[in-house]
Amino acid sequence: MAYTTIDDPSAYFQVTLYTGDGSTTNAITNGGNSDLQPDMVWLKDRGAANWHSITDVARGHSKAIFPNEDDAEDSSNAYVKAFNSDGFTLGSAGSDVNANNNTYVSWQWKESATSGFDIVTFTGNQTARTISHSLSAKPEWLWIKNREKVESWHTQHGALGATKTAESNTTGAFGTGSTIWNDTEPTTSVFSVGNNGNINETGSGIVVFLWASKQGFSKFGSYSGNGNADGAFVYTGFKPAFVMIKRTNATSNWRIFDNKRLGYNSSNSQSYPNLANAEDTGTNLDFYSNGFKLLSTSGDINNGSGTYIYMAFAEQPFVTSTGVPATAR
Repeated sequence: MAYTTIDDPSAYFQVTLYTGDGSTTNAITNGGNSDLQPDMVWLKDRGAANWHSITDVARGHSKAIFPNEDDAEDSSNAYVKAFNSDGFTLGSAGSDVNANNNTYVSWQWKESATSGFDIVTFTGNQTARTISHSLSAKPEWLWIKNREKVESWHTQHGALGATKTAESNTTGAFGTGSTIWNDTEPTTSVFSVGNNGNINETGSGIVVFLWASKQGFSKFGSYSGNGNADGAFVYTGFKPAFVMIKRTNATSNWRIFDNKRLGYNSSNSQSYPNLANAEDTGTNLDFYSNGFKLLSTSGDINNGSGTYIYMAFAEQPFVTSTGVPATAR
């Protein structure tokens, strides 16, 4: 049985939809079973081609960075101006986060060793070295960005190892990059960076988001596509609330699916982390009580010769610590 120490995933991760009101006082309240004061908030306009934005407690809510772009962070309250006890307050009437009557999705995480999420900032020195983290577990997804310069994001995934990296603001496949992660696996206390100025430039502020799998709550795995509408079933050990997928061996878009936007099972709304595009729909995948199943022949998620990595977070564990099972949709 997939027992877990996190019976209520909403204490550490939530998907919340909201409608912009064009003001600078729009407070968004989460709807999960637990209150969640987020430490990282990722926002996207669902219906228009506006940029993704991320704010977090490590850099301060007044600093936003943009997953679909290589731009430096924007220092202003124009995105999120406060992290609240159960949500956040928007700081702008702008179209990216709060245009009147526009619809948005927010993905929110709580920083905690219990849930396997940490945010680390450091100053680059263009020298290969190790950096401490607070997960007390080996991170399986690392996401790094030079905050101050126009430089690409880089990703490391546990299924591929520290010799591989991808620029997550592009469609590029994973490739070798010894100067990014220094070809060195992270440990339960540190991760390694190489001497590449993209992610370790002398004097630049760098931010890293790190996740480790937690049974019944999060999983960072891989699968092979079969090019068939009756695609693979991917076991996670929980009912997913969020799944992000990327093909590793060819160019493709990154894709995000979640449990809140209208149309899941079997026609899903999907967002593209590497693009400003509005979300679109299609028959892509089903969420089950213990994983997800591919239903598309798209090369982005299920090409017959494709290999894929994913990150997933739970709505509900397959079995709680007290033995209560999740229900199927």
